[in-house]
Amino acid sequence: MINMKYDLLVAVALLMLALAAFSHLASAYDPSPLQDFCVAIKSPISTAFLAMNGKFCKDPKLVTANDFFFSGLRNPGNTENPLGSKVTLGTVDQIPGLNTMGISLARIDYAPHGLNPPHTHPRATEILACVEGSLYVGFVTSNADDNRLFAKVLNPGEVFVFPIGLLHFQLNMGKTNAVAYSSFSSQNPGVITLANGLFGSYPLINPDVLAKAFQMEKNVVNFLQKQPWPDN
Repeated sequence: MINMKYDLLVAVALLMLALAAFSHLASAYDPSPLQDFCVAIKSPISTAFLAMNGKFCKDPKLVTANDFFFSGLRNPGNTENPLGSKVTLGTVDQIPGLNTMGISLARIDYAPHGLNPPHTHPRATEILACVEGSLYVGFVTSNADDNRLFAKVLNPGEVFVFPIGLLHFQLNMGKTNAVAYSSFSSQNPGVITLANGLFGSYPLINPDVLAKAFQMEKNVVNFLQKQPWPDN
């Protein structure tokens, strides 16, 4: 009997530890909705219902279909920039109804040989579907995994996954325009573009840091820091 009680206590303790760990992991990402929806508003005005994850919720009685609608992905993005690509986002900032839903999406347009440069999404895993053209895509694993490159060439109808937080990119391999759609596991995945963050920060990073990190001459770093780093 004593052994049975002990085993039961151990089982309960393990279950509580598992639930605690799961709750900790869950709280690190987008919150799960506790109601049908929580349409985001920018400020706590008289229509505010409650606040969650930095976004205030619209009074459900004032919510309309337009809060869940966005037409911005139907038109091609302007790729006339140094990168030759344009990302059109559909996050909670464009679709208020996504608040607490834990998802978002984007359309990426690429000019011939256009590049969506190496970047990370700190809050989301991404799955990208090529719908037009041919894309060379890939991601690099963390230092602990020896920075391995996983890359593929995608054709229309093919998809590729970029794990959360890992450096990744897409390059249009063809001589014609390409189009892809991405889906994210966050209402606001965020983006950190490697070149912009390192050489275009404000204020600038001390050149000695970058010169040593990249094993390059300091005058090269100074040159790179003077260049415009476009945001696509």
